[in-house]
Amino acid sequence: MGARRWIVAAENAWDSARARRGASRTPAHFRIESYGGHGTGAGVVVRGRVVDDPPLSSAVEGEGVRAAVGRSVRAFLTDELPGVPLRVRVGDAEAAAVSDGEGYFRVRLEPGPLAGPWATATVGLDGVHRGLTEPHTTEVRVRVPSQEAAFGVISDVDDTILETGVQRIGRMLLHTFTGSALTRTPFPGVVELYRDLARGDTNPVFYVSSSPWNLHAFLDAFLLHRGFPLGPVLLRDLLGTTEGREEKHDRIREVMQLHPDLPFVLVGDSGERDPEVYADIVREHPGRVLAVYIRETRLDPGDGRVEAVSDAWDHDVPFVLAADSDAVRRHAESIGLLGHAGG
Repeated sequence: MGARRWIVAAENAWDSARARRGASRTPAHFRIESYGGHGTGAGVVVRGRVVDDPPLSSAVEGEGVRAAVGRSVRAFLTDELPGVPLRVRVGDAEAAAVSDGEGYFRVRLEPGPLAGPWATATVGLDGVHRGLTEPHTTEVRVRVPSQEAAFGVISDVDDTILETGVQRIGRMLLHTFTGSALTRTPFPGVVELYRDLARGDTNPVFYVSSSPWNLHAFLDAFLLHRGFPLGPVLLRDLLGTTEGREEKHDRIREVMQLHPDLPFVLVGDSGERDPEVYADIVREHPGRVLAVYIRETRLDPGDGRVEAVSDAWDHDVPFVLAADSDAVRRHAESIGLLGHAGG
């Protein structure tokens, strides 16, 4: 914890110095970065970040490690813009917002009826700011489940759909900085499993991870390139104490609160705290969870952490520790989760 406090203090000092240096100049690369949105007509949340950085380049086939590393480093060396006034619009609703100390914004609106499976929100500069007069409007895709949706899926990312090695810090950093959306690969069978759970675009999928928001563009591109069902990617700020640094519990609770008519399937892995987090969610939301699937990824499967959760499990909700995607598929099929769209 001491090291983390030191890193946070150093980042805050750097941000303060950079803010003082840039306070009087017009941003050269002002950009509103969209992190997407989700909800229904009764409530929608839209997220993003305001930065003074050019957009990241897209990965291309055959590029070298140097290009991938350069892109990854740039994703973390952000020049965020605090205190920017914004105007957010979706459907018949609009709201004002101001970017926080790390450039993040999160806005909740109640737009009335929205047509799914995707609606469009817009975020733009609200008035003149540091010499900028154009609104710099950015579109935000908002996931709106259809009335035919039978359930939603809330899935972790690292070591659940994408092998990351979060238990081995060196390997995780190597994968993060040297790979790209084109070179990173999902676990065998997981794309097909998620497509069947999603039943086309009927059942929404929400990707909730403790990875930093800096990886949002990479994860979006990875999901698209590998053919996963697209959905909101909800991450967090690892170092700050701002709007971006929501805990995993809070992001899952938000999904369940904004989609009150949907039950959910929870998918995670055994490498970190998914079993404990999901046990809390099941306990807090009786009748809302259909099944919990945990991919076995522990370096020491005999450490007893998952078993401590499963042994204390006193719910009717299935809790399945699965060796691979096929094991999840077999169980999901046996309880009717892989039926046809609308059924």
